Amino acid sequence: MTLDEIRDQIGATPTQIGMILGSGLGQMAGEMQDAIKISFDEIDGMPQSGVSGHAGALVVGNLEGVRCAILSGRVHYYEQGHAAAMRPALELLAQLGAESVLLTNSAGSTQQEMPPGSLMALDDHINYSGLNPLIGDGGDARFVGMVDAYDPALLARLHAAAQAEGITLHQGVYAWFSGPSFETPAEIRMIRTMGADAVGMSTVPETILARRIGLKVAAISCITNYGAGMTTTNNSHAETLEESAKARGAFIQLVRAYIRSFA
Repeated sequence: MTLDEIRDQIGATPTQIGMILGSGLGQMAGEMQDAIKISFDEIDGMPQSGVSGHAGALVVGNLEGVRCAILSGRVHYYEQGHAAAMRPALELLAQLGAESVLLTNSAGSTQQEMPPGSLMALDDHINYSGLNPLIGDGGDARFVGMVDAYDPALLARLHAAAQAEGITLHQGVYAWFSGPSFETPAEIRMIRTMGADAVGMSTVPETILARRIGLKVAAISCITNYGAGMTTTNNSHAETLEESAKARGAFIQLVRAYIRSFA
C-alpha cells in the first residue's frame, strides 16, 4: 500500500500527533475514535516486528478531539541488527502531517525510588549501544544536534498533564542497550554511575531518526522492573508484559491528558 492509498483509506485530514507504543502498551490504540487500522505488512516498506506485545499496525483516528496516528508496535535493533529499522515508519508519520511524536517504551529502573509501575518522562538519553541509525545517511543534515532532543515544551506538557490527573511522573535519563539479552548487574551499576535512571532496548534510535526527519519528540517510559542485581529475581520479557499491563491504566490516563492539551 502506497502513501496515496493510505491517505485514500484514512481520509485527507492531516494527523497532528504521532505515537509509537512500546511492549504491552498497544491497548492505547483501542482508545481511538473513528479509527482506521492498517497492518504493517500491508504498507510498502514498513518494518515487521516479531516481538510479542508489538502488534505491528498503523492506527489513525481521533483521541481527545485530536487527529492522531499510532504505530502499535515497533521493530527493535536486536531483531535484525538494523538501527534505522523504524525510519520508514517515522517518515510515514511526518508524511501524514504529524509535527511531533510521542515515543513510549517499557524500561528497567536503576533508581530504588522509581519502582515497577512508575512512569518516567525522558529528558535526555545515553546511547550506550554505540550504534546510530544515521550511519550511511548522506549530506550535512545527518549531523543532527541532540541538545533538547526531548522537546522542553512537550516535556512541560507531559508534566502539566500528569499534575492535572494526579499522576506521579518521574523525569530522567534513559540508556539504550542493544539487547536482546538483559543487562548484567555490573552494567546496571555502571550505567547508574553514568547518570541513567532507566534502561531499555528502544526509543533512542527513534529519537535520533525523528530529529533528523524534523519531528519534535516527547517520550515516556513505563517502568516494569528494577535493573539486574537490584532484586533477587532475574529479568524476563514475561515480566515486562505483566508489569506494563499493571501500569496501563495510569499510562493511558496520562497520554489522554497530554493529547487533550493539543485540542
